[in-house]
Amino acid sequence: MKFSENWLRELVDVQADRAELAHALTMAGLEVEELTPLGDDLAGVVVAEIVAAEKHPEADRLQVCKVEAGQGEPLQIVCGAPNARVGIKVPLAMVGAKLPGDISIKAAKLRGVESSGMLCSAKELGIDADASGLLELPLDAPIGQPLADYLGLPDASFELKLTPNRPDCLGLVGLAHDVAALFGSAVKVPAQVSVPVTSEARRGIRLEAGKDAPRYLGRIIEGIDPAARTPLWLAERLRRAGLRPISAVVDVTNYVMLELGQPMHAFDNEALEGDIVVRHARAGETLKILDGSEAKLDPGFVLIADEAKGLAVAGVMGGHDSRVTDTTVDIFLESAHFAPAAIMGRARKLGLHTDASHRFERGVDPELPRRALERASELLLAIAGGKAGPVLVAENLADLPTPAAVTLRRARLQRVLGVAVADAEVARIFIALGMQVVTVAEGWQVTAPSSRFDIEREEDLVEEVARIFGYDNIPTATPAGALTLAVEPEARINELALREQLAARGYHEAVNLSFVAAELLASWSFSQNLVPLANPLSADLAVMRPSLLPGLIEALRHNRARQQERVRLFEVARVFAAGDPPLETPSLAIVACGNARAEQWGEPSRALDFHDLKGDLDALIAWGGEPQRWSVHADGLPDWLHPGRAARVARDGETVGYLGALHPQLARTLDLGADVHVLELALEPVLQRRVPQARAVPRFPLVRRDIAIDVPETAPWSQIGQVVRSTLGERLKELRLFDRYSGKGVEAGRKSLAMGLILQDASRTLTDDDADRCVREAIAALEQTCKAKLRG
Repeated sequence: MKFSENWLRELVDVQADRAELAHALTMAGLEVEELTPLGDDLAGVVVAEIVAAEKHPEADRLQVCKVEAGQGEPLQIVCGAPNARVGIKVPLAMVGAKLPGDISIKAAKLRGVESSGMLCSAKELGIDADASGLLELPLDAPIGQPLADYLGLPDASFELKLTPNRPDCLGLVGLAHDVAALFGSAVKVPAQVSVPVTSEARRGIRLEAGKDAPRYLGRIIEGIDPAARTPLWLAERLRRAGLRPISAVVDVTNYVMLELGQPMHAFDNEALEGDIVVRHARAGETLKILDGSEAKLDPGFVLIADEAKGLAVAGVMGGHDSRVTDTTVDIFLESAHFAPAAIMGRARKLGLHTDASHRFERGVDPELPRRALERASELLLAIAGGKAGPVLVAENLADLPTPAAVTLRRARLQRVLGVAVADAEVARIFIALGMQVVTVAEGWQVTAPSSRFDIEREEDLVEEVARIFGYDNIPTATPAGALTLAVEPEARINELALREQLAARGYHEAVNLSFVAAELLASWSFSQNLVPLANPLSADLAVMRPSLLPGLIEALRHNRARQQERVRLFEVARVFAAGDPPLETPSLAIVACGNARAEQWGEPSRALDFHDLKGDLDALIAWGGEPQRWSVHADGLPDWLHPGRAARVARDGETVGYLGALHPQLARTLDLGADVHVLELALEPVLQRRVPQARAVPRFPLVRRDIAIDVPETAPWSQIGQVVRSTLGERLKELRLFDRYSGKGVEAGRKSLAMGLILQDASRTLTDDDADRCVREAIAALEQTCKAKLRG
């Protein structure tokens, strides 16, 4: 929100200098993001007229101008501005003047021709960024008058960084109420007038968008002068607020928006057919808008239309074909209230951000449309003439928001602020902010004006008192109270400890956005159960991530592109799947590439492989104390994993994640250029931990039996181990695989596995017969289930 300091001071008396005003606004929550002084030092700069201009004899781009500046004789000025011509009035810096930037004007010779001063652009005067040519002044500007007096300088352009809950301050009148409350003064709001109705021109209005558009006002003004120029005072206020003057009609609507905070629009009345219809857009409907682009609409948009076509995207931008042009003499002025939810995100969906959408999506006072329409009519009739028709009103009162009274307790206010604020001061603050106050026994009953959408509960009123009373006036004190320590459950690993464990294993934690591009997910073959965003920040952030890996791989690729060959990253965050509401699942993901170990002299370097990442997984599993509940399987792999170098991870037989090398085709698509190994798991199973329980040391000895079996090459160790464990039950204390062999002596397509069975019984000593029986049972189960044969 940009505005002119002089304009604000016209609306409210401020007994403070510029710096004090800026500080007070910032401390009240209306942060002054930028403060630009305008025309602070323009002594010696006057209004002048070019009365003659000839080409410079020694330079093609220079002109020798005769300038009348009220000095008796015309002055000779050499000027290189492209728009310098006879008949225009421009600023002239006289000899001896000093311009912003410590530029002193002296008499000089340019290519042999004397020049007694300088004709100035707006940038050279420090009042605008435009340096394309001389600042052209209105033709009625009085020659010789100091420019500062003529333009109402010095001034300053304030730019506020407003929070979304303060849309009322997007208009100078709303801001003036806060300033009045801060400085104990009164707001001098222009009196609301109703312009005389001198025309019977009417047009019907139909509301068909329900609660999204509950109020719409319009008025036809006939016979305006399309060549009418915007007055200097109005044009300057627009310019200092960051808006370029365009035409009388457009400038008036922009001025009213800046003054009152109500966006407005004007249509060429001759381009309209029949009634105005405020409705939702139809699926696939399009509209060519003012910037020349084609807006593709859907039923989520509110459309201003007539009986034949669309006219404007409500709350965003007007249509191209119904715009006001240089030949328009009859206009239809609109002023409406739209529900914030109906406008929110619509401009961004069209790739736009407009002053109107910025205001409507935050909330505009529903009582402003009539006042704004009358104010715009008043200004337009004064500037461009014409005959005003009656105000045309269509409204659904039941759908308009109504402010509710909120009670503020005196004791609650003092407890939250830590300081007692006098009752009279509290009442003064609320009244200065335009609120209605009724004193009750416990405090105050406050009804906010219709412009204050943010006043909903007692805490909002406490905030209003705090920021106007002044945060500097609230003493700093250490809060008192007992802290309740959270008890960490022993059956769950702390997430921070998990992060520290991964960092200790050489991984760096990454934090990625929860949004990814749909195109990136398509390359991973993620197409099911996606959660698209209705209002994405950009096309590259349009879908909630279904997996942590795409984002982590992009981070890995970013590092590899910067000569980091060995990259090891992890992330602990949530992933999202479609549902009502969408399902959020905490997950853990790891990506790694390069050498298995950092460069060193103790062992030769080798590339990271599946088993390295499997070792990291085993370390995390062992931390939970129940590794026997986990298993890995070669089946059921997703498309993005290498089919021969990957595994599905299960806990208690239920799939919880995947591990392995990326599929070569995906690696080529993502331009990774090297083997990359990944791991992704649901987080909760990893964090579950067996609570240690004290047990007596077994009295009876362990017995070990080693066996070697011949099994098909396709038989996974996870299946073999599970068969042995389920067969022997509690008698098997540990199962150790200590050898794998294939080759001579073993049939093609088969492998030999040697394992140690560690046996123990808690109630007695196992005999040789007991141990041999266990071996026979295990071998029989393996023969039946895994097509195993005992090797001699």
